[in-house]
Amino acid sequence: MAEEGRQPVGAGADAGAGAAEVAPARTALVTGASRGIGREIALGLARAGIHVALLARDAARLEAVATEVAEAGAGQDVRAVAIAADVTSFDDVTSAVRRAEEALGGVDLLVNNAGRVDAEVPLWEADPDEWWGVFETNVRGPFWFSRLLVPAMLSRGGGRVVELSSGAATNEMSGTSAYNGSKTALLRLGANLHASGYPLGLRVFEVAPGVVPTDMATGMQLHAGRTEWTPVERTVDMVTTIARGELDACSGWYIRVTDDTPASLRELAGQAGTGTRRLRVQQT
Repeated sequence: MAEEGRQPVGAGADAGAGAAEVAPARTALVTGASRGIGREIALGLARAGIHVALLARDAARLEAVATEVAEAGAGQDVRAVAIAADVTSFDDVTSAVRRAEEALGGVDLLVNNAGRVDAEVPLWEADPDEWWGVFETNVRGPFWFSRLLVPAMLSRGGGRVVELSSGAATNEMSGTSAYNGSKTALLRLGANLHASGYPLGLRVFEVAPGVVPTDMATGMQLHAGRTEWTPVERTVDMVTTIARGELDACSGWYIRVTDDTPASLRELAGQAGTGTRRLRVQQT
């Protein structure tokens, strides 16, 4: 597979022309919010005055982060709701969505951040249960949350979905075949969601955060000895800018915070004939 340059978006090269404006997000649901990138995104959204529902499996850790989030947004009376749930359990996801909507009065921004990686071994040595579990977390979970939240967003005039993507979505890797495959699948899921939902007011973004020193990344052999990491603040800045609606012209794009900034994306979106980075199978 190859990542092409800026090409016409899935909903048509002129998908942004005449599109209705979507109000800035007032509320958000962030999965995988108890640590790492998810925690930082939740804090950043709170500082931007956005009410946040935080979701993760570790209830105690999540409650502590919810307290931090409420404090971060205290000057703007931000509400932080901690919801312990497993993104691979449909019952948990259904209950979590209901609780989030009841507590916040609806969810305007969904951040599918929860993710996991499999062992760094060749596919033929992979544990089958672990392998499929990575797909359930990285693909099935985002599907469920989008499936349950997007209809309500559209009924209110629109909303936004941010998928935490990865360089693994566009590159071939050795080992971690489930992570490699699932992140590519998530990219296609987001592109499909954009193509179907854009005319109805849905804005979808695939945001690759670079290599952030999270527990997951620092524990990988791939990053052993790494001294240069991507500051998580770049991802937080990108997501909060998306939440404000300032990058809606970039819906459907694969965004790399290592190269892209809100300012560079706004400039690029203003250029005639530009669209999204699309992942395609090259024919030779």
